[in-house]
Amino acid sequence: MLRRILIALSGGVDSAVAAALLKQSGHELIGVTMQICPCEPATVSTALRRGCYGVWKGNDIDDARRVAQHLAIPFHIIDLCHEYERDVLDEVVLGYSHGRTPNPCVYCNSRIKFGALIDSAQKAGLQFDFIATGHYANIEYDVACGRFLLKKGADAQKDQSYFLSFLNQKQLGVALFPLGSYSKSQVRRMAAELGLPVSDKVESQDFVSGGYQTLLHGEEQQGPILDGQGRKIGVHNGIARYTIGQRKGLNVSTCEKLYVTKILPDTNTIVVGTEIDLEEREFQVSCLNWIAVDRLSCATRAEIKIRSKAELAMASVNPLDDSVSVVFDVPQKCITPGQAAVFYHDTVVLGAGIIDVVPVP
Repeated sequence: MLRRILIALSGGVDSAVAAALLKQSGHELIGVTMQICPCEPATVSTALRRGCYGVWKGNDIDDARRVAQHLAIPFHIIDLCHEYERDVLDEVVLGYSHGRTPNPCVYCNSRIKFGALIDSAQKAGLQFDFIATGHYANIEYDVACGRFLLKKGADAQKDQSYFLSFLNQKQLGVALFPLGSYSKSQVRRMAAELGLPVSDKVESQDFVSGGYQTLLHGEEQQGPILDGQGRKIGVHNGIARYTIGQRKGLNVSTCEKLYVTKILPDTNTIVVGTEIDLEEREFQVSCLNWIAVDRLSCATRAEIKIRSKAELAMASVNPLDDSVSVVFDVPQKCITPGQAAVFYHDTVVLGAGIIDVVPVP
């Protein structure tokens, strides 16, 4: 059935190919791109064009416009600067200031791309049945349970189900991921064959150009760096500037490699230890979003990813009042408060939540 589809064009190759595939299928497309920050002219150095957020985003908007022109589809720019600052940037900065390590892409997808963008497009008078993006993931409707399922993309190296794991049933019901069954190499090849103007464009690698620390403002409060025995061995420059597993920039004099193992915001303290000290088995997850089930009513076994590039690991998941406890079969490194924990049953995303509590020795 042919539909009217809002296609979110990022200015990159993935969303461009997604749009081209939908156009080939005969759907009516409306191209949109998000303006999420003030932009500078396209003369900004391309060396800075490595993040999803930065003053050079005007270049991406121009690329998105060129893709829309190439495909002969209407194109609209939706200003979401305020929403992005409030629902993503402020959340990230707040998380770091409390010793947590938030994942901005998780917030952006659920709150902005499949939230504020849809709302703003509708308020602007755009009429559409679905919204499509260039994500590598799949959606399937399960008649038996009456729910939309989020599933891994076919390309294991590019699968982005982790970043989409906070979408709710309403959002999944209107989302389309045309690239779910393709590999990145296939998408690159299709982009070249179709003559898309961004076919050779380099992918964004980071959240923000120059690193997240460029978002931190104001003077950070220094505090102690303690070793595993509680001895002060240095001074940190503000807990917001450290993450679990960090080794560089500790400025402590020692003959062994030390890593940040704990961030204790209540006492403004950084604890360091050896690589083995990074391993934990148990933690709690809150802010839960269940997808394949309405809620978790009993203990279950699942594979869990504790950050986007982590390997899946088997664990027991036990429901609590408004959170779950997780116990890994094998200890995992760098279980980090603020990061998303995503639960999988094979290729299906069972649900997800935010890592909240990790035992403190």
